[in-house]
Amino acid sequence: MAMKIQTRLPEPEDLKQEYPMTREMKEKKTVRDGEIQNVFTGYSDKFLVIVGPCSADNEDSVCEYVERLARLNEEVKDKLILIPRIYTNKPRTTGEGYKGMLHQPKPDQAPNLLEGLIAIRKLHLHAIAVSGLTGADEMLYPENRSYLDDILSYEAVGARSVENQQHRLTASGMDIPVGMKNPTSGDLSVMLNSIKAAQGAHQFIYRTLDVTTNGNSLAHAILRGGVDKYGTCIPNYHYEDLYRLSAMYQTSGLKNPAVVVDANHSNSNKQYKEQIRIVSEVMHSRNYNGDLKQLIKGVMVESYLIEGRQEITGNRTYGQSITDPCIGWEDTEYLIRKIAEEC
Repeated sequence: MAMKIQTRLPEPEDLKQEYPMTREMKEKKTVRDGEIQNVFTGYSDKFLVIVGPCSADNEDSVCEYVERLARLNEEVKDKLILIPRIYTNKPRTTGEGYKGMLHQPKPDQAPNLLEGLIAIRKLHLHAIAVSGLTGADEMLYPENRSYLDDILSYEAVGARSVENQQHRLTASGMDIPVGMKNPTSGDLSVMLNSIKAAQGAHQFIYRTLDVTTNGNSLAHAILRGGVDKYGTCIPNYHYEDLYRLSAMYQTSGLKNPAVVVDANHSNSNKQYKEQIRIVSEVMHSRNYNGDLKQLIKGVMVESYLIEGRQEITGNRTYGQSITDPCIGWEDTEYLIRKIAEEC
């Protein structure tokens, strides 16, 4: 094969022993996992807000963000559950560009996957330590999630991965909620097929092992918009889209019908300020229709300390995205308080 082995990476269990969860962290995660699961099973009417940077590119700024989020969580915790979006892997449409902290723990330096694995685990642990909030990440590489599977409280399968067999089967073995995004085409039937696969039991090869899974009843939909054959963005957060998804769910036989609406990506055409308006419309739709109120369990928002985005240089603005543009902290505080009022 035309591959050159750079180095042999540590096994997940070895890295977990070197950078362990403390007992206090494990206890907090157990409580958080239960609270989040109760939202998806209908035992809780709290609303989820999965919020944070497009990419977690710097441990200090991400942890400062999450620490602020924890203080805001105390203010709204009777109605909302805030889940920090700590995305350490970035899918790239063309394969080019910054692929996240896993690949490049220092964005302006060459990839180093060993240092990256250590960096992303330390980042998630640090975030819990300073905030008490367990976070979300994207399952971009199924074989890599074992390095973080004891830490995360929520995972997402992206639009480019949702049709992949290994992602679907791996999702079936998770014990936390996993959101399956609609593909970039926007096809809702593909997304629902992916949820069905994730909710089913399977036997397959995972990290050289022959494994079986029981299925993940907490697998659910994420609407992120799509693009047509000309590359034009087609949003799917409108009332009609949510109503159609509700009807499709009712005939699907899927467990725990649920959707989280991603307010950015193709829903906003990456016009990051539109996220505020989009979330407001989703909340209106949810309050207008009782079925949608039960179906819509949360929203995803891309947010960081400083709004907008920047290029990767040696003199970057602290707390500003180096991938997709995000809303800033002031808008984030406003939006989260507004969501709490409208729940």
